[in-house]
Amino acid sequence: MSQQSAEQVLEVVLPGAVEPDGLELRRRERPVPGPGQALVRVEASGVSFAEKQMRKGKYFDQPPFPFVPGYDLVGTVAEVGPGVAVTLVGGRVAALTKTGGWASHALVDAADLVPVPAGVDAAEAEALVVNGITAWQMLHGFAEVRAGQTVLVLGANGGVGSLLVQLAVLAGARVIGTASARHHDAVRALGAVPVDYRDADVPGKVRDLAPDGVDAVFDHVGGPGLVDSYRLLARRGRLVAYGSASTKDEPGSSRLPVLKLVVRLLWWNALPDGRRATFFNVWAGKRDPARFRARLARDLGAVFALLAEGSLTPAIAARVPLERVADAVRLAESGTVTGKVVLLP
Repeated sequence: MSQQSAEQVLEVVLPGAVEPDGLELRRRERPVPGPGQALVRVEASGVSFAEKQMRKGKYFDQPPFPFVPGYDLVGTVAEVGPGVAVTLVGGRVAALTKTGGWASHALVDAADLVPVPAGVDAAEAEALVVNGITAWQMLHGFAEVRAGQTVLVLGANGGVGSLLVQLAVLAGARVIGTASARHHDAVRALGAVPVDYRDADVPGKVRDLAPDGVDAVFDHVGGPGLVDSYRLLARRGRLVAYGSASTKDEPGSSRLPVLKLVVRLLWWNALPDGRRATFFNVWAGKRDPARFRARLARDLGAVFALLAEGSLTPAIAARVPLERVADAVRLAESGTVTGKVVLLP
């Protein structure tokens, strides 16, 4: 047995719907990449809202328990399988994985890997993978935000929200961002006008700032407040829903809140008022793997380029060793931090 194959992998296992302390650390023999695969030595993997939902058994299409969470990762290619160019070994890459990232090593299809620019910090790059793709594709894909427009970002201090603010500002838009009062200075520093989401009349505060409505709303909360988001749109405005945070603790099917949300959006799109609404799913188009991968590489490459040139600054709430995953999850779910909690294997 070679030294490489004898090396062990450390990974986090989600055994069921447990509290953060119920997450398990497991060591096993380092896997060998199969045809078309690469083994990535993980340098950083993030804690996202998806994992919060998975821990409660509420993510729309999560695998059955037990499994290794980890929606995305950044690392270095350690080994490749048959059919993969050996020149990939040693390269720094990023991948959107959905699961498997909370580990010291991860098997990934080589075709899903996106190069990371030299000299870029691993945690900063990681904070731009799922969050950056989500923000970029919502802003430039569906909403098509342009200079001179006004947009509303809910949760402007969060991982996706803070990137939406920066990308909208770079596009020349005026940004209104909701956040708790403690985060208003951070939201202002990003270039947005803050509104306290705990205010008794958030829609009224937004209308005071944009009497004619806003050109786009980015809403990760869902639930009853989605109606306010739609009503705040100007004519030809765009509502992008990309989560249902308000329903994460509701009992019952994990699919039902999303299905209700999608039905509501379809109904609004049938109205003759010029406004449009969509539910953003980062995995949309996966049935056409070649096209999906090309779009992922193009868009993530654009986000990484902004990071490398200093035009985009991801908010890192904390860098936490993989062994302290329970602490990382508690911090990420506390609602007290700005930006993303990143695990460092």
